[in-house]
Amino acid sequence: MNQRHSAVDAVVEGGISPRALDGAFPRLDLPLALPFAPMEAKTVAGLPSGSGWQYEPKWDGFRCLAFRDANQLVLQSKAGQPLTRYFPELQSALLQLRSNRFVLDGEIVIIRDGQLSFDDLLLRIHPAQSRINKLSQQTPCTLLIFDLLVDADGKLLTDRPLRERRVRLESFYTQMGNSPLVRLSAATSKIAKARRWLAELTESGCDGVMAKAINEPYRSGERSMQKVKRIRSADCVIGGFRFASNSKVVGSLLLGLYDSDGLLHHVGFTSSFNQRQRAELVNVLKPFLGGQGFTGNAPGGPSRWSNERSGEWKRLESRLVCEVSYDHFAGGRFRHGTKFLRWRPEKRPESCTFEQVLGDNGHGQISKLLAA
Repeated sequence: MNQRHSAVDAVVEGGISPRALDGAFPRLDLPLALPFAPMEAKTVAGLPSGSGWQYEPKWDGFRCLAFRDANQLVLQSKAGQPLTRYFPELQSALLQLRSNRFVLDGEIVIIRDGQLSFDDLLLRIHPAQSRINKLSQQTPCTLLIFDLLVDADGKLLTDRPLRERRVRLESFYTQMGNSPLVRLSAATSKIAKARRWLAELTESGCDGVMAKAINEPYRSGERSMQKVKRIRSADCVIGGFRFASNSKVVGSLLLGLYDSDGLLHHVGFTSSFNQRQRAELVNVLKPFLGGQGFTGNAPGGPSRWSNERSGEWKRLESRLVCEVSYDHFAGGRFRHGTKFLRWRPEKRPESCTFEQVLGDNGHGQISKLLAA
């Protein structure tokens, strides 16, 4: 896993130190106690078909449950951690809605130039409130809502089927008052449209498509939804590698792409090898040791996302090309670790450019979806 992203997962989705997120949940007069486990999804190969499904874009942001009880507002992450202090503009927007009691399920995103910017979201997880406040003005977030768990009358809806909850969510949205920071996420029962989303919206930063059974209740903590990701591939130059921890076998290959000026930039890594392959890679890479490596952005040292000595890597001549599969590219790098597919000895290294991953099929489609 990408070290930088794994640390963010720890903050937003997993176990963390008490200092990473501060504050405790207040007691709210709602039929759901905090923290509350949201319904989750399992990854499947393809979209299910039939009349019993609702399809939604899988937004690439921070999963968020929003609880409001009068003048109290709490934002909770998927792992049950408080997020409220990191998004003051969203807190203010939700407190200004006409409804003063509700629980919403959604995704916090930042939209920049018609595309989702996960890197801007990462910057919000910061210890200094002054920094958070400044970013909230420079790059305000949006809460894309896709489920209503407690309505404006304080009634619990989790036992009701999705088809009913969706109707109530849409009614809630039309009555809540206009807020540019709280938007209704699109949904469709037409699989043809869902397949178009899967093909086009990933270029704008979406993570795939969700499928939800319309006759099912909200199953807290269960993986009862289905998600499909669009997996793509790219040819990359290997500009260097790292040894595995306390070992003389290869831990990961460092991937590079060329920009229009002919500079090779570090864009991620691949480490999908078994122990035998890791040992064999040492001999494969040895003849190319001592090259210039990356001429543009290079792998950095320790950061606030990682305490490991990530600056220790071996440079290689820019001659080896491999094909890797990936699910998302943003902020000049692969969002997660990629999967090694094959060597590409017939490919010229200089042909491995950013054009492979910076497609524009879905540019501007995010805004159209939100306006629907």
